Amino acid sequence: MGTTTRGRPRSFDRDAALDKATRLFWARGYEATSIGDLTAAMGIGAPSLYAAFGDKATLFNEVVQSYGARYGLFIPRALAEEPTAEAAMRRAMREAATEYTRPDWPHGCLVISAGINTTSATIAESLRAMRNANIGMFTARIQADIDAGILPAELDAAVMARYIGTVLQGMSQASRDGATRAELEKVAELAMHGWGRVD
Repeated sequence: MGTTTRGRPRSFDRDAALDKATRLFWARGYEATSIGDLTAAMGIGAPSLYAAFGDKATLFNEVVQSYGARYGLFIPRALAEEPTAEAAMRRAMREAATEYTRPDWPHGCLVISAGINTTSATIAESLRAMRNANIGMFTARIQADIDAGILPAELDAAVMARYIGTVLQGMSQASRDGATRAELEKVAELAMHGWGRVD
């Protein structure tokens, strides 16, 4: 008897398959990634994909969580480890320049780019909520420094947080358009020139 190519192979590694799906969604986005693309990349048949991960939207939601835990920790780490909001934002943007341009990973940020042009309102809203959660973390960190007198009292923490988020989103897209790590590091440094200004 010959071996079948359909279904889940005996050596199925769920984590490895999930990582392959993550990289595919990251490179192509949600809308442009088909079930056929996923089964080919993951090395399993469609029935096994559905059995192991559910439908495409359910798989994508798991992918986003896996991405955050495996590839997206540099921002919360910077916020937690640096002594000031300024140091944390500077580090986050500097590390984004590295993370967004790694030669062995798709460029940019999955949470920023995967939902572009999607027709799924649920997927689009889920990614938007995650991006806005990051803005919320930035706001809280900046506000803590305002409250501590490290930053001017009249500084608008939410606007500064949105500014940093906007720069990061631009860096993500620029990396997908071919910007180098060195170029993005310079962008990050330029972005910090306006830090803490209230005029």
